[in-house]
Amino acid sequence: MSQDDLAEQKMRFMFALRSKGVTDARVLTAMETIDRGPFVKGIFTDRAYEDMPLPISCGQTISQPSVVGLMTQALDVTPRDKVLEVGTGSGYQAAILSQLARRVYTVDRHRRLVAEAKSIFDAMDLGNITAFTADGSFGLPDQAPFDRIIVTAAAEDTPGPLLGQLKVGGIMVLPVGQSDTVQSMIKVTRSETGFDYQELRPVRFVPLLEGVARDN
Repeated sequence: MSQDDLAEQKMRFMFALRSKGVTDARVLTAMETIDRGPFVKGIFTDRAYEDMPLPISCGQTISQPSVVGLMTQALDVTPRDKVLEVGTGSGYQAAILSQLARRVYTVDRHRRLVAEAKSIFDAMDLGNITAFTADGSFGLPDQAPFDRIIVTAAAEDTPGPLLGQLKVGGIMVLPVGQSDTVQSMIKVTRSETGFDYQELRPVRFVPLLEGVARDN
């Protein structure tokens, strides 16, 4: 692919984000800064700048860029925030968050995905991301509480341990649904008296599974 073709693809990529409702200037800048290309491998590399989810290792997917943008926008990250991401996957979402937050902790049940993501973070010199292999449904108690939590796999209900690790005033964004066909992106805000839930839009994510995967 020529440099001109690549530049045109990236321009279309940013236009697609805006047309789908990603309007926050900081989020758009982060998504322009973090090249999606290195996170897409193999036969799908030519489709890295299309607004679509793509397969990655371990039977997982890299999310559709516009959904990444909308979830990040809903999370409303500030430069002082400590963020937990459950579901490292390709590492793309964590890399976007690294441009917006003070510190990003990301966890995945697949060791291979964590290792591959770490190598990209190192290559991009993203020093404010720490990646772990663990059961993300339990969060990271040792690092809690968090200002922001994002979950990139769908649970049937909001996981209690994650709610418990969210600071008062904190925000969590996650897909919730009973099946892979009916899911909603939910924004949870913790107040002094409890949790406020806002349903944002229909989405489709891989399921949030407990335990560390055996295929590591």
